[in-house]
Parts: sequence; structure tokens; C-alpha cells
Amino acid sequence: MATKGTNSRLASDLLVELRKDAGVPLHQQIEAAVRDGIRSGRLPVGASLPPTRTVAADLGVSRGVVVEAYQQLVAEGYLTSRAGGYTQVAVGPEPAVPAPPPAVVRPPEPRIDFGYGRADVTHFPRAAWLRALRTVLTEAPGERLGYLNGRGVPELHEALATYLNRVRGTSADPGNVVICNGYAQGIALVIQVMVAAGARRLAVEDPSPDDDAQVIARDAGMEVVGVPVGPDGVRVDALDRLDADLLILTPSHQWPTGGVLPAQARAAVLRWAAHCGAVVVEDDYDAEYRYDRTPIGAMQGLAPDHVVYAGTASKTLAPGLRLGWLVAPGRLVAALTAAKIRADRGSPVLDQLAFAELLTQGEFDRHLRRMRPVYRRRRDTLLAALAEHLPQLKPAGVAAGIHLITWLPPELDEAAVVAAAAARGLGVYGLTPYRLSTTGPGGLIFGYASLSERAIADGVAALAGVIRDM
Repeated sequence: MATKGTNSRLASDLLVELRKDAGVPLHQQIEAAVRDGIRSGRLPVGASLPPTRTVAADLGVSRGVVVEAYQQLVAEGYLTSRAGGYTQVAVGPEPAVPAPPPAVVRPPEPRIDFGYGRADVTHFPRAAWLRALRTVLTEAPGERLGYLNGRGVPELHEALATYLNRVRGTSADPGNVVICNGYAQGIALVIQVMVAAGARRLAVEDPSPDDDAQVIARDAGMEVVGVPVGPDGVRVDALDRLDADLLILTPSHQWPTGGVLPAQARAAVLRWAAHCGAVVVEDDYDAEYRYDRTPIGAMQGLAPDHVVYAGTASKTLAPGLRLGWLVAPGRLVAALTAAKIRADRGSPVLDQLAFAELLTQGEFDRHLRRMRPVYRRRRDTLLAALAEHLPQLKPAGVAAGIHLITWLPPELDEAAVVAAAAARGLGVYGLTPYRLSTTGPGGLIFGYASLSERAIADGVAALAGVIRDM
């Protein structure tokens, strides 16, 4: 059957129609028609195609044209052919493309966001980091670029131990330092090693960060229990009733309330750990930023055999570096190293060497000295704005770190304040999501490190208007 104007004939069995004036080779037109038939399901799996002579006669072309088309489709996997047998369809139709899922409606980004846990990465010491990288690329021995033992490069072990012992009062041996990809991986390694050793219960401060530790522990089969927090950090009287194998603390600046664990309480925690055979993880997440006195020394220095000290460069340099470290009791180092090797074979070497160069050359200290007054001015602006516009919100945890909290009066509902602020384009965050228990006063968390002083003042004034309208 011919189609008007096409000067071609229809191959009835295959529904092939040729246009000899189309500028497309005839064998390619046959291939396209057969592909379409297979994809649509009109030519089912196992169906035998007409012999090449029959198709050629029907279409008025040479047999060689049809043979070439069949061979190409066999090569592509659409057809199968064997000597002396029929050419058959080898595949089924393509599955229907599912309809795209409905678009997720995301709330607009807040115009002023008091998000916490964020350093001001615009102040990252780019020039110093570049100099360090140049030095590393020029002077690092070639073997540093090979596979290491999983703990990281020796230069960073030495530099970190020296720095932490000098600045944080630790008792760090370079041989006990394990480099990891931030705190999240570090705590995952600790939990993995402890579970393998028989640990069954993890204790965390209440409230505490909604971080990976609780999820990882539960996934590993551990029970997670909360230890109440008071004005000065974890309540040590609750430890007497605590049966746990692992305890995570933020003793130098409790997250999120900001309390500092006193010396007597620290000693009580360590006595409990020694008595129970438990391990304490000291999360020293932002202790370098203290505005009322020199930074509080780390607990690890008092009992290095019972404490895993965990630190990172996320709050001091940038979270994108993914640089973290554990200073572990000697009995855990081999297991932590093996777990790190299984996880990723080790952290990036050049970044480790560059950070070691920053530490040994004093550039890291200089960076911290530059940032402390920047963050202090922003904190002072936040406190002044709260005192002026929202005196009913009582600040706490103001002496250190890059965030503070305010306790809400009983007549203000935390969730309602957060929702009303979000509707006005303000990002403020409640304390309740970080409680393991359901009791406790409402509060708001204000991060200030990544906001300008003008934005901080404007944000608090706008929040005051939100609260007045509630």
C-alpha cells in the first residue's frame, strides 16, 4: 500500500514506511520503525520478523538494505538471530515513565536567620591556608601521598597534641590521636568500637544536640538515655542512678544552655566513669571562643584513660574542611584506627598537612585572636538588642561560644513564637526539640556568628514586633 507523495510502499507485517526522498538512509528508516514497534509493545518479545527477502520485496528495496537494518538491531540488542532460524524480538517495551512526584513546597528562606552552630566562613584565612598548601606541596615527603595507617599524618598528630596540651589543657599523646571527617564521623567510630566491645547504653545530656550520635547509637542497638542538665551543665547527682557504658558531655560550654561544668562536678563524672568502667566523650565543640576569661581546660587532661576528647575545625575554620580529631585512651586507638580504615581508608592528606602547618606556624592562633572580638561584638549587639526590645526574654550561656539561649516567660509558647517568627521571615529556633524528656521551660536559641551586627539588631526588633502581635 503506497502513501501519496512518499513514493514508497508499506511493509504490512512491520508497519515500515519508507520515504526515499527524506535524506535518511533507507536501512536507518527500517531500523527506526522496528525500534518503535518494539518499544511500544506492538512487536512483543519472541515475535518472529518476516524474512529479509519478503520485507525487501514488499518495500521495493534491495535485500542488502533490510539485512543491514536487521544486523544493526541485533547488535543493539533489540533483535536476536541464529543461523538457519528466524530473526526474533529480544526485548520488551520500555516501561512507562512514571509521572514526576508533586513539587515539594519549601518554606522561603528567612531574611534574618539566627541559625546556630555556624561559623562565619567569610573570615576563613584563605591566604594563610594557601601558603600552608604551597609549603606542603613543596616540602611534604612523597610517601605522605600514599595510603597511611588510618589515624592520619604524623605531622598533624604532633601539631594537634602540642596545641591541645598548650591551649586546652589536655594530656594528649600524638600516638593516641585519630583524625576523622568531623565530629559526626568521630562519634560514629567511637560508638561502633564501643558496641563491638559490648556497650549497650549511651547517656547524653538533656537537652543535647539533635546530632548523629543518638541515631547512630539506636541503629547499632544501643539504648539512649538522658541526663538532666542544670545551670552549670550536667547534674552529677543523676549519675548515681545512671547505668551507662558511654556518656557524651559538653563540659566546657554545655550545648545548648551554655553552662560550664564546675571542677567538683567534673571530678564526680570521672569517679563515676572509673567506677562503672564507662567511657566519657568530651565534645569540645567551641571552647576556643570565651569572652569572660581564658578558656576552660578540657576534662581529658584529668583522666586521659577514661575520656575520648573530640574536637573539630568546623566552628573555628570551616565545616567544609571536614577536619576532626579524637584523642582516645590508648586501649581504644587500634580499634578506632581499624574502624576508620574500614570507613574510608583515611582522611584527605593535603588538608591534614595544611592544618598542621597552620598550627605549627601560629596561624591558627592568630586566626582565633582575630575572630574572638568579631564574635564578641556580635554577641554584645544581640544582648543589647534583647535588653532593649525583649527584656522579658532572659539570656543564658552568654560567656562563650557562638550562640546563646533565652528562657521564655510562661505566657509565651515556644512553638507559637517560632512559627510566628518564621511567618515574618525570621529564623529563630526552639529548645524543646533537643529535649529527651518533655519537661522544662521554653526557650529560644540564637546563633549570631554568621550575622552582621545590623542584621542582629534588626532581627531582634522584628521579633519583638512578632511577640507583641501574638
